[in-house]
Amino acid sequence: MNRKMNLISLIFLITVNFSCTENKKIEKETNKSVFLENLQTDTLKFTSGIRAIFQDSKGDYWLGSHNEGISHYDGKTFEYFTTNDGLASNQIRSIQEDKNGIIWIGTAKGVCSYNRENFTSYLSVSNSPKLDWNATDGSLWFYAGEEDGINRFDGINMNYLIFPKPKNDNPNKSYGVTGISKDKDGKVWIATYSALFNYDGKTTNIYNHKNLKLKDNEVLHIRSVLADSKGRIWIGNNGIGVIRKSGDSITHFSKEQGKLIPLNEFEANIKSQQLDKNTGLQSVFAIEEDSEGNIWFGDRDSGAWKYDGKTLTNFTIDSELSKSMIWTIYNDNSNNLLFGMANGGVYRFNGKSFEKMF
Repeated sequence: MNRKMNLISLIFLITVNFSCTENKKIEKETNKSVFLENLQTDTLKFTSGIRAIFQDSKGDYWLGSHNEGISHYDGKTFEYFTTNDGLASNQIRSIQEDKNGIIWIGTAKGVCSYNRENFTSYLSVSNSPKLDWNATDGSLWFYAGEEDGINRFDGINMNYLIFPKPKNDNPNKSYGVTGISKDKDGKVWIATYSALFNYDGKTTNIYNHKNLKLKDNEVLHIRSVLADSKGRIWIGNNGIGVIRKSGDSITHFSKEQGKLIPLNEFEANIKSQQLDKNTGLQSVFAIEEDSEGNIWFGDRDSGAWKYDGKTLTNFTIDSELSKSMIWTIYNDNSNNLLFGMANGGVYRFNGKSFEKMF
């Protein structure tokens, strides 16, 4: 009797263990299926254009739109934030992370910080601007509206610093910030519509129409800037293409490369909306350096351009897109080169061609 009971007990235990093992396998498979389903079905919903891309220290992506707020992607799903959640504006200009893991978002109407739970907003212009740049510190810099200065966060306060504009300057010129880049020596290069500024921790210098050696009919309208790993400064303009500063040498890069059409023809194309590759490297809204030292330009009308130090090559991101405009180019933590498009998608360059990432 006892032998029979022991045999029955043994059979029962084996059956239970086998069932539990099968259940565990099924559970794992189910979780895997859900994960794959999320990757396949949860797509980015933005359609207004991607103006900013950032990958944080956790590996998550943050995508800033032209007028739909910001999205956070954790590898599985997209989470969206707008002015209803505390953003100062739904137009995102920049995204950064500080040493404490707080995400800083530059918008068209001020700066917001996000501690993964709540947003804190800072006004774009201080009521008591500080004229002395050296009286402040901090590594976070932000667009500060279509005014004549820039915001710098010192860890406690958002300080508004005035640009040292030329005397008798045209009051109609705009010094709204369009790009910020830090060079290998720690200098901050600040692009504005009407001039480029740099700050070395002691002195603020201006590079305008005169010292960039432009002709009378060549009007500065800067939309991007990059300080590359070789110490060169690349200045992207809307209308006169790319200017390169290497030490004291100034080169009109687009013109030198033969990729700049006459301004009267360019302006005629703009008016007639005949924007295609014939516009050349003329309206450059984004500049980035890849892991191999190549310089990439994102043009409003003619897509992506790659310069390897000798040859300038033009790429079409996606022939199916109604707009070829590139708002931003970003090199992520794994050295993937990402392109934020005016159509709302993000594309990755795989070394030969472009594939849609988001």
